[in-house]
This record gives sequence, C-alpha cells and structure tokens, in this order.
Amino acid sequence: MKEGERRKRKRRGRRPEKTKPGSFSSGNGSRSPQSSSANEDGGGSTVPSSKKRRPNSTKPRAPALSKSSNFLEKMKARLSGGHFRMINEKLYTCSGNEALDYFKDDPSLFDMYHAGYQEQMSHWPEQPVNIIIRWLKDHNPSLVVADFGCGDARLAKNVRNKVFSIDLVSNEPSVIACDMANTPLASSSVDVAVFCLSLMGTNFPSYLQEAHRVLKPSGWLLIAEVKSRFDPNTGGADPNRFSKAICELGFTSACKDFSSKMFILLYFKKKEKQNSDQKEIRWPELKPCLYKRR
Repeated sequence: MKEGERRKRKRRGRRPEKTKPGSFSSGNGSRSPQSSSANEDGGGSTVPSSKKRRPNSTKPRAPALSKSSNFLEKMKARLSGGHFRMINEKLYTCSGNEALDYFKDDPSLFDMYHAGYQEQMSHWPEQPVNIIIRWLKDHNPSLVVADFGCGDARLAKNVRNKVFSIDLVSNEPSVIACDMANTPLASSSVDVAVFCLSLMGTNFPSYLQEAHRVLKPSGWLLIAEVKSRFDPNTGGADPNRFSKAICELGFTSACKDFSSKMFILLYFKKKEKQNSDQKEIRWPELKPCLYKRR
C-alpha cells in the first residue's frame, strides 16, 4: 500500500463523529446530556440552569387588557352619545314647559345633555358664545344682560356685566331655573337679551316675546343659531322671514353675520315706541337640529 493512501486513511479515522441536534460534545467523543447521573457526579460539562429551556410561562397580556379598556371606553362614549341625541331631540320637539317638567323628574339628564353638548361643541372651529363675549367686552360693562338658556353660565363667568343666567335647571346659585317663556325678571329691566343656540322648544316665539318684555327700549337682542336651521335648501327657515317676524314683534334689524360655517348671528334692537295694535305674527318653523351618530 502506498504511503499516501495510508496517510489518508489515518486522517479519516481521526475525524470526530458529527453530533446530533440536541446532543452535547465533551471533546472526548459525543454523548447526550440526557443522563442526569453524569451531571450529578460532576463528570463532563453541564448546561447552566439559567440557560436551560423552560416551558412557556403565562405572562400578563397588557395589550389585551388595554384593548379591553379601550373597547369599554368606546362603548361608554357611544352610550353617552346616544343619551345626548335622545335628550337633544326631546328638547327640540317639546315645549319649554314640558322640558322643564322633564328635567324636574330627573335632573341628572340635564348634566348628561350638557356633557354631550360640550363634546359636540369641541368639534366646532369657533363657538358663538365666545363671539358674544367679545361683543359685550366691546360695549359698556354697565349693560345688564339676560342669558336665555345659559347652560354652564360661561357668558356670566367671562364678562364684567351683571348677567341673569336663565335655564331649565340650576346647578349653580347664580342660575335661575325656570321656563324661558316665563321668567321672574321685571319688565324693561335688562339692556341685552342673549339666545345662544337656545331657541329649542316648539314654542320658541314665546321665548322671544319674553325677551321683548324684559328688554328696555333700544335694548339689544342677540341670537346665535345653528346655520342649517336657516337653510331653506335643506328644509330650514328663511332667515329673512325669521328676521321679519322678529321686527313685527317690535325690533329693528341691526346686523346679520353669516360668515361662520356652523352658525349665524343676528343682532336686533328693541324699538323705542311700540305699536299699540299689533297684528298676529306668522313665525316660520325652525327645524330641529338633530345630531347624527358619529
């Protein structure tokens, strides 16, 4: 046998055997670590316990809990939104006196409504109450104001004027709870009457008649309303007919502001002299402002 072939065979004989997956090589051949006695005797190398594979342990599923919490919050928001839409529709389709009784039976509905109202207002780029606040700040602070449908009385909290805050429910001592068609204010006692998104009842003309009663001659009537209620193309009232009806009540039109996409602003002044023989006023119907489900 040739010398070269012998060397090749010797080299082949020295090759270590391939270890199978999962086995451990000690350097002296191959053996499996499955024998616990070798580890206990100290013979051979052992795999550190910290590196041994452990069965999958059950860990807290934070993402799942977070998803569950988010789901509950969404459901609460939907339920709250549903309650708001129900109350809102009720207020637009009943008289002021019926609305007063409605909230007397369950005052918590008033808070529920205004929470939903504030959420809706948060989507508006500009809120009409802020424009009215600025208007009052530009005028004499001695003007006495009646805020019909004051809500959270934000107007009174942001001006120096004396403000009679009026609404169906009083959550604050400064708010007068009553039907807006029958307030305790004296005749010709206020300089400015404000209706900020509050001409809601089916008997809204009686609210305006009450404002006319409590206003002094040359007093201001400020009305802010949702723009869709005055869009004849979508079933709303003609703003000119509405203004004409108010003028027939005893006012003159001073200014109209249609610049906002969300609401209109109408400014009137009470006439110095009133007609003694007043004819019946034909008021246009104001369609309810019903919010869609988001």
